[in-house]
Amino acid sequence: MFESNIKFSDLVQVFVYGTLKPGEANYKRFCADKVVDAKKAFVQGKLFALPMGYPAMTAGDSQVHGYLLSFANPAILSQLDVLEDYHPAREVSENLYSRKTIEVYQGESLSLGWAWVYLMSLERVDQLGGVHQCEGWWSGSGLTPR
Repeated sequence: MFESNIKFSDLVQVFVYGTLKPGEANYKRFCADKVVDAKKAFVQGKLFALPMGYPAMTAGDSQVHGYLLSFANPAILSQLDVLEDYHPAREVSENLYSRKTIEVYQGESLSLGWAWVYLMSLERVDQLGGVHQCEGWWSGSGLTPR
């Protein structure tokens, strides 16, 4: 799956839990032809479904399930920043999401290292009417994977 001229250390890793997951609305447009590896994974946080049809994750101590996507081209972050309404030069309150690094796990808490993730403030989630997803999984189809 990896091209021989790509070193793992050169990859940009992003943990996705919503519309950017394989099979969800934005995966094909933003990720499908750019991903060099995808692993089911989880992080620590708190997941909410928003009435606009996409989720938000906040800091927290529950498991949030999604995928660790690896990209060879670092320009993917600029493209995802636009989608997530995040601009590093803006005040935090002016961004819909903030991009942070988070430790990502697989299986029985095996660390896969650190990756970028888009987080929303709890205040913004409350303003938007977020509904806590206690299972830690969001799907645009409303289905929980088995």
